[in-house]
Amino acid sequence: MDIGVISVRYARALLKSASDQKLEEQVYQDMMTLARSYVEVPQLRQTIDNPMLAKESKQTLLETASGSKACPLTKAFIALVLKEDRENMVQFMANSYVTLYRKQKNVIRGKLTTAARVSAETEQKMRHMVESQTQGTVEFETEVNPDIIGGFILEYDTYRMDASVKTKLNTILNQLSK
Repeated sequence: MDIGVISVRYARALLKSASDQKLEEQVYQDMMTLARSYVEVPQLRQTIDNPMLAKESKQTLLETASGSKACPLTKAFIALVLKEDRENMVQFMANSYVTLYRKQKNVIRGKLTTAARVSAETEQKMRHMVESQTQGTVEFETEVNPDIIGGFILEYDTYRMDASVKTKLNTILNQLSK
């Protein structure tokens, strides 16, 4: 069976169980932390995939990678995955859970790039603008990139608004060179 199909099935079952227990937000945080751990610590995959490592050690490692306060449901889920010898798919299961959760709760990821740090108030206004456009909750990531000179770049879903000075200058230069 395909890794994607298996991962989504496990993630759906986890989301259903989390919803029944009213723990979906907590499990969401755990799964995001776990997925991020796989990205930030590449050796995690190799260690978890090692057949010589005891299941108890893998359990401890995965619980730690899920965050310091992983909920009991997350711990039980990890134990089930290990029992079924599916530990090589944990990263995919975590990512699938995050995707399913966001879809169910209408959570949109957004990114605001500015040339200089913006106030929390300005960031909040941008978040509210995106939320009013999408009728969803926005997880906002902000980035400071002095290369854009001024203005901002706002991205969410498939939408991108580039109001940076750099882009405007490049547009003017391109028109002048024609």
